[in-house]
Amino acid sequence: MTFVARSAERAPGGISVTVSQLLRLRSATADRHVYLEPATDGPAITYGDLRRAATLWEALLEDLDVPPGGRVGIAVSDPVELAVVFLGVLASGRTAAPFDPSSTDAELAGACLRTTPSLVVADRRPPAGAKAEWVTMPPGACFLSGTSSSPVSGTSSSPVGMPLPGRGGVVLSTSGTTGVPKVIRLDEAQLLHTAVSVARHLELTPADRGFNPLPLFHINAEVVGLLASLVAGATLVLDDRFHRRGFWAAMERCRVTWINAVPAILARLAALETGERVPDGIRFARSASAPLPVPVLERFERATAIPVVETYGMTEAASQITANPLRGPRKPGSAGVPVDIEVQVLTSERFPASCGDVGHVVIRGPSVIRAYSSPGYEERIDDDGWLETGDLGYVDADGYLFLVGRADDVINRGGEKIYPKEVEDAVLGDPAVTAAAVVGWDHEVLGSVPVAYLVVDEVRSPADEQIAARVVARVHDRCAHVLSRAKRPVAYHVVERLPQGTTGKVRRTALTGVPVVYSLLVR
Repeated sequence: MTFVARSAERAPGGISVTVSQLLRLRSATADRHVYLEPATDGPAITYGDLRRAATLWEALLEDLDVPPGGRVGIAVSDPVELAVVFLGVLASGRTAAPFDPSSTDAELAGACLRTTPSLVVADRRPPAGAKAEWVTMPPGACFLSGTSSSPVSGTSSSPVGMPLPGRGGVVLSTSGTTGVPKVIRLDEAQLLHTAVSVARHLELTPADRGFNPLPLFHINAEVVGLLASLVAGATLVLDDRFHRRGFWAAMERCRVTWINAVPAILARLAALETGERVPDGIRFARSASAPLPVPVLERFERATAIPVVETYGMTEAASQITANPLRGPRKPGSAGVPVDIEVQVLTSERFPASCGDVGHVVIRGPSVIRAYSSPGYEERIDDDGWLETGDLGYVDADGYLFLVGRADDVINRGGEKIYPKEVEDAVLGDPAVTAAAVVGWDHEVLGSVPVAYLVVDEVRSPADEQIAARVVARVHDRCAHVLSRAKRPVAYHVVERLPQGTTGKVRRTALTGVPVVYSLLVR
């Protein structure tokens, strides 16, 4: 029997509203309501401010002859300024290509080469090899407030807010943590389909004040943060990155009602520092970008009394695919149920997997791309629109999806398949372990064996070797009790930190190059 998990909610038949129309609506009904607010110093942006900035951005793009649908690269450091440019580009019917503002010149030139923008708006000078027209703007000029620093000249040749339908969107290059980066284009309707689903699923209202420390050059912050807040008419507090020191005081000062986070952030917040108090009024923390280990979820909820809504998404689906219900049962270890999208689990022979059996996760829906913008990935999407995610998982009898790992990360030990997540959860069961990653080591007889890399609280250098040894001994003993022999790590390496990408995903291929504080080889 074919088992396809679908959202329990009725999927919309198509998003007809545009970003430009949403800006006009919000400006008309809540002109002075704050939309974007910096977590530290800086001006807040109301819906009226954003509407006026979008008008000027369309005029600028018209003056610079960027055609409807044309690609505009964005390399801006300040998150509020970046958000204004991003939304101004979308509202004008163009395609936004946000870049990592911390990129080196070589990385930025490479990103330009992959995404091919005709214009780049940046707060830095162009790198050598960037084949695009370049507009360098001083701090604050991205708001295009009409001051002398504004580069706008002339007026728009078409009514602002009436871009050609379906022309706007984003183009992004994936992180490449599991291979060569892929170039993905999502149109405006796909972005808003997911944004509407997120806003409805999280029950966002104009009274909400979200907090987003995640990078705006990734799909999560763009859709779950910016666009879902715009759809709801809510406020979004932006930070340049996650700052652990003074975090809860900042949440109270900014009157935050929900937090957009990743597992690495929740792990850091799971242990309250001396004198810290978690403020009232935070409805939930949303977790995305990587699977959330059950021990981390339990420690965070126990320490803060804030419920965690674990989700699953990817760039190819405009972010969200599944999510745990906000009010219904939240299952620890599960990525939740599909939200306005289809999810299916297939066997290696491409047959539907039985309920509870691990298989390859494929997805299909209005927000899912039908083709990549870069060559070499044609086999990832079949003729019926099903996209191979590269993830392994299973669906339980209630329709909840459980991810067990990436297909490329499975460790084959003498014919027995080992999923790193199960081993990592066992390692993280020790409260002194704040992060863990398990990878396979080549073995001349067994083929591959599991090895654990872990970060231990209070271990910062080889001088802390005794602390590390005590914790590793406990972890090894725990693994012996909760894991079968084949799944137990053959080595434990304590490191100062795990190599991570900008969204908190562990870069497993870089683990072997991380300095080791303490090691235990198991005979």
